[in-house]
Amino acid sequence: MLTDNWSWYIIALAVLNILAMGWLLLVTGKKNNLADSDTTGHTWDGIEELNNPLPRWWLGLFIITIIFSGLYLALYPGLGNFKGTLGWTQMGQYEEALKQNRAKQDAFFAEFVDLDIPSLSVNAKAMETADRLFRNNCATCHGSDARGARGFPNLSDSDWLYGGEAATIQRTITNGRAGVMPNLGVASDDATILAYYLKGLAGEEVTDHVQQKGQVLFTVCAACHGLEGKGNQAIGAPNLSDNIWLHGSSIPEIETIILNGKQGNMPGFQTLLSANEIKLLSAYVYSLRTE
Repeated sequence: MLTDNWSWYIIALAVLNILAMGWLLLVTGKKNNLADSDTTGHTWDGIEELNNPLPRWWLGLFIITIIFSGLYLALYPGLGNFKGTLGWTQMGQYEEALKQNRAKQDAFFAEFVDLDIPSLSVNAKAMETADRLFRNNCATCHGSDARGARGFPNLSDSDWLYGGEAATIQRTITNGRAGVMPNLGVASDDATILAYYLKGLAGEEVTDHVQQKGQVLFTVCAACHGLEGKGNQAIGAPNLSDNIWLHGSSIPEIETIILNGKQGNMPGFQTLLSANEIKLLSAYVYSLRTE
């Protein structure tokens, strides 16, 4: 909202410009009185400037433009704080378009309202729309094929941080997830042993020294990941024994996480998507999983 002074300044500037254009057209709309001559007396390179008024059709277009601008500024906001006689606003038009769009969405989703997520996941029409929702909202992180990337989980396998049940997936998409792996505060040498021990949990061969000392060091990790390193879906602690590595599987990469910790954030979509869209998207992710 403009102050009154600025509002009146803009009103005066706009109105004076329109009046000035009208005066200019009035002046140029008739032949100048230059001793009734057909030229202005100006010449350039042998070409004389004629003393003719604007063509009538051209003049008419300018007049129509001025009339249109006056009507527009009377009906719509454009003169300072004057809101126009129609009361039109950008937000009003946006909210009306949003209302119409929601009505169309409700009509579309009415077909699926009684279906649960497993049933939706095998409905071809529902999954066609859900595929577009996934590409527009999830593919940036998880990829168009949902196979993920470094730091972003693969949604097409059977490895789930928080569980692959329909209700869990829907809750994750709605509210998001915040994962925290704290640094363990261990010495660099111990971090190396622990990294090798984790590789051992995943099936690789390790020395007896790594096995013995690593098992002792791992007791700190077991609080979240369990004594066997199989994880805890209740808190999103990953399974360390399945040889699936979200942030890299090399010893230096594992050491870095042990020493520095890691934070992850999956944003919630409850403010971006409707409940029906989230349900459809949940069914799509549910359909990607493997047993």
